[in-house]
Amino acid sequence: MRRGGTAPAHAASEGKDTRVTVLDQPAPPLAPDPLPPPAAPPERSGLVLAGQMLGILGAVLLCFVAQLVLFGALKHERDQNTAYTDFRARLANAVAPVGGLADGRLLASGTPVAILEIPRFGIQEVVSEGTSARTLKSGPGHVRNTPLPGQPGTSVIYGRKAAYGGPFAMIDMLRSGDLIIVTTGQGESRYSVQGVRRANDKERPAPGAGKGRLTLATADGSFFLPTDVLRVDATLTTEVRERPGSVPAFAVPDDERAMAGDESALVPIALWTLILAAAAVAVVYVRQRVGRWHAWVIGIPVLGVLGVTLADQAAALLPNLM
Repeated sequence: MRRGGTAPAHAASEGKDTRVTVLDQPAPPLAPDPLPPPAAPPERSGLVLAGQMLGILGAVLLCFVAQLVLFGALKHERDQNTAYTDFRARLANAVAPVGGLADGRLLASGTPVAILEIPRFGIQEVVSEGTSARTLKSGPGHVRNTPLPGQPGTSVIYGRKAAYGGPFAMIDMLRSGDLIIVTTGQGESRYSVQGVRRANDKERPAPGAGKGRLTLATADGSFFLPTDVLRVDATLTTEVRERPGSVPAFAVPDDERAMAGDESALVPIALWTLILAAAAVAVVYVRQRVGRWHAWVIGIPVLGVLGVTLADQAAALLPNLM
């Protein structure tokens, strides 16, 4: 066997990597990066503030409506209960007023002077002295320069048609012969209805000497859109009481005339408007600095009370018979 020569073929391949190389598969394409969310438009602080203030103004207007219809009726009921207790005590002690003067001076506005009853409608109202818009919030009022019911002459009582309980809302439905009872410090007097008068209707002749008449007056037209004055006349059918004195016509203030508002409410309205505006700004500040829910929790009771108070003051500017 020869020792030299070429090495066997398999020997030549020793030490070599005989593995088969598998080509890498192409990488899948990368998914595109998601688009960033659209940038929020810059907050327009002026518009936001204006919107918040308009919302507060709307809430105040809502308080105004609630004051006339809901809270006003509750105030009327509360004041009537207080006045009824007061007047019954005066009757029991024989100190109820029997005229428009006390010690030579006009009776204070709001002093109870009579109890008015209309059995057909189940109405029982305490009548106070004076007919300003503020006085009529609590119930009907007696016109100062007319005699008290039961006395000779024409006694006139004003009452609201819609707001603050609307005690005279149904008097336009009274018919001839209906009964009206009025109790004063001189006793009980009864009246028989003659009829209803509206604007431009012919006035009834004045009652003769020694006779009495009662005229109830309220607003005519829609409930919260009065157009004129509606009156109901009734004739005294019981004995006539003595009239101790009279109040001259010039002593009746302008704000106590039919369909008049109370201009003395302007100063309180201005004051409460400033307080409400300051509270509204504070609530908006809390919302921007702390959060919406904090502003709601703080703002609703505060603005609600201030709004109702302002509405009550503003209602005094409206016609006193509305």
